[in-house]
Amino acid sequence: MITKTIPAVLILSIILVISCKKDETPVSNEPTDNYKKVFRAVDSIRQALQTSSGKVIPSLNVLINTPTEEIFVSSVPSNRAVLTKNTYFRFASNTKNMTAAAILNMQEDGWLNISDKLTDVIPGSDVPYVPATTAWDIPYKNQITIEQLLQHSAGVYDLVNDTVPGCGGKSYTDYIQGLDPNHQFTAGEFANQLRINHLSSFPPGTNWSYSNTGYALLSEVVARVYTFNKGMAKVYTDYMNDYLVGGSAPVPLAIRFPYLATDQQLPAPFISSTAYQENGETITYTNCNMSANVSEGNGYGTIGTLNQYVRSLMKGSNILTPTSVNLMQTDIAPGSTTYALGCTYQKNLGYGHTGSTHGYMSAMFYDPLTGVSVIAMLPVWDFSNGMTSYNHANTEMIRACYLARMTLGYPGY
Repeated sequence: MITKTIPAVLILSIILVISCKKDETPVSNEPTDNYKKVFRAVDSIRQALQTSSGKVIPSLNVLINTPTEEIFVSSVPSNRAVLTKNTYFRFASNTKNMTAAAILNMQEDGWLNISDKLTDVIPGSDVPYVPATTAWDIPYKNQITIEQLLQHSAGVYDLVNDTVPGCGGKSYTDYIQGLDPNHQFTAGEFANQLRINHLSSFPPGTNWSYSNTGYALLSEVVARVYTFNKGMAKVYTDYMNDYLVGGSAPVPLAIRFPYLATDQQLPAPFISSTAYQENGETITYTNCNMSANVSEGNGYGTIGTLNQYVRSLMKGSNILTPTSVNLMQTDIAPGSTTYALGCTYQKNLGYGHTGSTHGYMSAMFYDPLTGVSVIAMLPVWDFSNGMTSYNHANTEMIRACYLARMTLGYPGY
């Protein structure tokens, strides 16, 4: 490990400056009529949320990028500073799309085949995609394919969201972090829990069920494939930095993928997040241990970089060829009508993903029919009325994406 180097925050700032120069459309500092229209729409949603919940909604932020202009709006209460599109936040499950892009890029390079089973060997080697150890003897291991993990059709039980035996009615990750907030999670640890408790949602390829743990297993696939092809020890984050977002990537972006339990701080400027609990407690998230979310939700960056990523990727001008992008968009999972390879489709928003972690909600979509991308970020979870209020806030964030399009004359919901 190199110990004397440029600080990580400075490197990210340099990359951000470089990547901002690649914006497709100029951004004016003067409020235009279109800016005012979009702002009024987004602000009305935030204010309505605040009224209905009786809670402070710290901000609602939307970036819409059309073929001719880019507009970013940040609605905040009167006593708070607006965010900029260069404010850092946690991408949550938008990371899954990035993981899918990485795996499809490996397939383009001949390093793997997504139709391979986890017990198959990496092309050109005698090394299996996941360890051939007892700890990795998960249910249906010899039937699960890489493609099914990408689609959430592998039936891998979700240790992040679902209750696990012996964990006091909690998910495995919630239980362990309750004992030790700084616990270092690993994919092997998750696999072992699936094995010990014989946990599976259904036989592979027969249905669809969202699984963060399935994507955690993919982090091991990425690491082992990269390790073999480079001839030295590599982890998931190394590949993402080297191929997807770093200085040698087709579109360098200030995005990071922390995997160590100790790597908890967002760069400045960042927005903390808030979670209103059903019992009246309010939790504020600043530093977060993301080691339980590697590959499925550990990415972070800014609204501006997320927009650059989804626009360039879905247009076939980033790490993937148009053929692979089409596969990502159309290889729909059994049991689903909208979810393909780390990619979902929403009518009149397009292709992309959504995310929710540690008090952050977000969405990224690109519509190839209109050339319009929309990014939204709401740094609050509202559980004051349980899942009803949580789901309402998430629905309203997505509605803000639609209204931003509609105010500019594009089809909405």
